[in-house]
Amino acid sequence: MTSVFSILNNTVKELAVSRFEKPTYVQELALPKVLEGKNVLVIAETGSGKTESVMLALFSKLLEEEHKPIALLYLTPMRALNRDLMDRLLWWCNKLDIDISVRHGDTTQYERKMQVEHPPKILISTPEQINAMLAGKRLRKILENIKYIVVDEIHEIVNSKRGTQMTLALERLKQYCGSPQIIALSATVGSPEIAAKFVFHDNEYEIVKAISSKDIDLRVESPFPSKEDRKMAEKIFIGSSVVSRLRRIYDLISEHRSALTFTNTREAAEILSSRLRMLDKNFPHEIHHSSLSKSVRVKAEKDFKAEKLKALIATSSLELGIDIGSIDLVLQYMSPRQVTKITQRVGRSGHRIGRTSKGIIITSEGDDIFESSVIGRKALEGELERIRIHQKSFDVLTHQIIGLLIENYKMKPREIFEIVKRAYPFKDLREDEFLTLLSFLSSQLRLTYFDDEVKRSRKAFEYYFSNLSVIPDQRSYRVIDTTTNMVVGTLDEEFVASRGDVGSSFIVRGRPWKILSVDGQKVYVEHVEDIESAIPAWEGELIPVPFEVAQDVGKLRLEIAEMIKKGLKNRQMEEAIKERYPVSSQTASKMIQLIKGQVKKYILPGPDKIVFERFQDYVVMHCLFGTMVNETLSRFISSILSAEHGELIMSKCDPYRIIFKGCRVDEIKRILSDYKPEDVQIILEKSLSRSSLFKFKFLHIAKRFGAISKDASFININLERIIDVYWNSPIFKETLNELFTEKLDLEKTKEIIKIIQDKKIKIVEGKELSPLGKLGFRYELQDVVKPDRPEKEIFKMFRKRIMNSKVRLLCINCGKYSIANYVKNIENKPRCRKCQSRLIAILKPHRTESQEIVKKWLSGKELNETEERKLSDIKKAADLCIVYGKKAAITLAGRGIGPQTATRILSRMYRNEDEYFKQILKAEKEFIKNKKYWT
Repeated sequence: MTSVFSILNNTVKELAVSRFEKPTYVQELALPKVLEGKNVLVIAETGSGKTESVMLALFSKLLEEEHKPIALLYLTPMRALNRDLMDRLLWWCNKLDIDISVRHGDTTQYERKMQVEHPPKILISTPEQINAMLAGKRLRKILENIKYIVVDEIHEIVNSKRGTQMTLALERLKQYCGSPQIIALSATVGSPEIAAKFVFHDNEYEIVKAISSKDIDLRVESPFPSKEDRKMAEKIFIGSSVVSRLRRIYDLISEHRSALTFTNTREAAEILSSRLRMLDKNFPHEIHHSSLSKSVRVKAEKDFKAEKLKALIATSSLELGIDIGSIDLVLQYMSPRQVTKITQRVGRSGHRIGRTSKGIIITSEGDDIFESSVIGRKALEGELERIRIHQKSFDVLTHQIIGLLIENYKMKPREIFEIVKRAYPFKDLREDEFLTLLSFLSSQLRLTYFDDEVKRSRKAFEYYFSNLSVIPDQRSYRVIDTTTNMVVGTLDEEFVASRGDVGSSFIVRGRPWKILSVDGQKVYVEHVEDIESAIPAWEGELIPVPFEVAQDVGKLRLEIAEMIKKGLKNRQMEEAIKERYPVSSQTASKMIQLIKGQVKKYILPGPDKIVFERFQDYVVMHCLFGTMVNETLSRFISSILSAEHGELIMSKCDPYRIIFKGCRVDEIKRILSDYKPEDVQIILEKSLSRSSLFKFKFLHIAKRFGAISKDASFININLERIIDVYWNSPIFKETLNELFTEKLDLEKTKEIIKIIQDKKIKIVEGKELSPLGKLGFRYELQDVVKPDRPEKEIFKMFRKRIMNSKVRLLCINCGKYSIANYVKNIENKPRCRKCQSRLIAILKPHRTESQEIVKKWLSGKELNETEERKLSDIKKAADLCIVYGKKAAITLAGRGIGPQTATRILSRMYRNEDEYFKQILKAEKEFIKNKKYWT
């Protein structure tokens, strides 16, 4: 039987035959289309050979016809993929005598110069680099030769502003190279037509959907703890159910040659790794996520590929097709939250043609089990999420307009508009919107001059090159426990912006903390006991759970409830669930037990039933609408209630419920019944513009417009004033646009409110907090870390820190004795070692200048105003030492405590020593809260 390789150039065909036993399914389908010169979107799983399905045909074309360099531009969304692809293609290019090179942000100036003077036939690059290359006159001449463009991993950027920017950059590129053949490569996507339109728009194209017979073996597990697990739990102070999951992960990795374990957040990856080391300190594994340095990530990749490591624990940083060798098993710790994610991640295993992709989701408890089970079923049945793209992004458009003017200096508005409209995300851009943006760039930002023509200003070059990438720079903030003065974790800038108000609570490392102060790059916190009132660990990096998944979770709950109602035995119910969902018996059993507890005396929420429950000062609204709809509803209702109450009504949500604090059920029901669906956008636009989330987004978008310096941070500029200046401008509108695309779902929320008002969704009230309601007050990772430290232990650490602090002892009688000492080593009644006086001032250890001030005073010399003020404090500190002795040193060792505060603390009567130390701690917290207001 003739293979598809026979249609290739003879040299390429011989290499292909020697390299592969036979063509893969995707190669059979895609090779002829590419060879015919068609624009093609190739959809296939990771490891199916889709890169070669395109490149073998393009190699043939490069050999068969005369091509000037650069003939082929290959775009990948990550530098790591550039490296990996270069290694893969270099083998072919060396054999075929085709020049190939790579260009990205790390490429040296010498390499860039050589690429201009001696351009390669094939250039591998990133989408952002098109913008940089188009700005160079000599490079633009070379880019005219491009005949083929390959866009790899299109699914990774189609729903981001990186992708939007790329579509415009490609239209600019086509101004020089005409209409090159474009081939896009994608993993399985839920909206193939949208992905294709995104790249090709009005040009003719074909979709090659090459989902092969490569099997997927996927199951969901939630093991019960064994006796050994309970013993281990006591030993390492974490829950036995958590140990059972850790042990299962450990066993599964040990049973396989190589395993990739995915978590949803960097924090989860770090915690999981540290807990696995508790089970086995020599366990050969490493972590891989975006916060780690490039060298650390590359070493982990190489060690894993060389089988020096049994496992990598990763976030989305390893979802893409970076070659890390053969993977036997993919583990997902806790729900992947989206079907697309688990499909892509599991596709990393069985990375050879014809092999089965094997994946196991190790799920925790409650919602996570149901969600994982639904996602597992959907993955096996190919029910993927639809793509949402960024439409008419004004910040991206601004950068590309300036790019066109850098190429041409001046252009007619109509010329620019026609180029822009060819890009799919801008197909609906109106001319009046475009002209308003041009006026704004000229009158407000001074990037252009605009009358009959648009011309660039001097600022244009600096703006353009500092905004080549739309990926925002994220600062990290260290979280400092005021009790111990130790760093307990880090927070992203987005968290500090969105949730970082003084007094708000959150969870880091499984413990609840309250913010006392944000100072520079530090967030000072105190431990709080009330884990229920704490906002869960920052979910900004968490993937939103889709509406469809949340609805199907509701259907699964109802299926189980129906079986319970019919009186089926547990074993029968387990088997029935396993027939429809890829779950273990233990997983099914846990779901049954939870629903049994719910239906016994509480109402079961469903896809078409909202249930309200009350708990203390909280109202729990069970609504199975997914992350983005619930976030939209939560903000909409909170905004109205806050306005009515005259104070902020707090709310937090997850995909299955919204929790409000400080309001009544009837108030929420009234809003759902009385407000029109179209009111949602109007109210959110007003309320969002004053929210921390809006300010954070506004900051990054204003940077992309060049309105704010790239170095500006959220906390060191007056954002409210800047927002007022740009109110209702393109910057303001784009901020709302981005929020409504990435964080909220307006259209679906409007639809839900209409359905509620049409009585197609029931609203019922339950009296107490049900088992499903309690899940809303639970943090997914809290049981993976050690239990909350009791107050006594925290207090003990505080006392230890005070006693181990250093203070300076300075004699103000002779001025000759000045020494820094630990508080614990100070005598009960300190004396000067030189003159035996008890006039000893207790000062901060760094106050070395105080001795010179005392000497100057003792010698009768005149002191300046600052020295007089410092001497007054020194005398007060010495007076305290005479009266209170060592106790004065203990008190003054507290952070921010001076003689005045110390006098107040020391003059009080205390029942015991703990009460005294608590006053020192309280004074420290007051100092941290208020020091930003001091001058």
